[in-house]
Parts: sequence; structure tokens; C-alpha cells
Amino acid sequence: MKIPSTAHELRCYHTWMGIDGIARTKVKENAEVTLEDAQANSVLVNSFYVDEKFPILIDSRGIKSISREARSFFTTNGRATNTMAFAILIDSAVSKVVGNFFLGINKPAVPTKLFVDEELAIQWLRNQ
Repeated sequence: MKIPSTAHELRCYHTWMGIDGIARTKVKENAEVTLEDAQANSVLVNSFYVDEKFPILIDSRGIKSISREARSFFTTNGRATNTMAFAILIDSAVSKVVGNFFLGINKPAVPTKLFVDEELAIQWLRNQ
């Protein structure tokens, strides 16, 4: 995923709204995501459109770790969000097995799917 010059840079993320109406977040290489990082990125993402729902593509490839609190926060259960679907890019089939296990435990409030292919993720988001 190429980061445009218009992207906002946070401690663990580069985040922007694509011209196609899909928000994008790229986790920085070896990032250790905390609850505070998750909350800061969520505030930024929700600022893109105030009264409109939109999908988001999250490139988590290269992430070092994400705290349990941050994972729980990202499920959107019990919090306001403008996102209507999450597509998460991961490194490998092994990451997909682990990711699906965590998604099964945390049960996100919006449709969420893991992908190893960026184009397939974008296609899926367009259909949500």
C-alpha cells in the first residue's frame, strides 16, 4: 500500500481517505499498538466523514504487536464509529488463521474480513 503525501501520521499509523471513499490505515513497521494508539487513530478516521458511513482498509502487515485492549477497542462494540466495514491486510495464511481466531473471540460489530491480497480486499469493501 503506497502512502500518499496527504496521509496523517500518528505514532503507529499513516491514515488517509482515498479518493474512492475508502479510508486507509497503514500500520508502521514493527509498531507496538496500544489502546491509546487505537483511540487516536479512531478519532482521526471518524473525522473524515461526520454524517456518512464508509469502509476502511487496514494494512497490518509488519505490525509487531497489538494490545488486547486495542484489539477489543477496534471491534467497535459499544463505541461510536463511522466505519461500516473493515478489510484487514495480513502477511500470510498463518496470520489469517490467528487473525480469524481473534475475530471469533472479539466479534466485531461491523463486517470484518482478513485478506492477503489488497485488490481482493478493496473489491470486498466496495460491495459492503
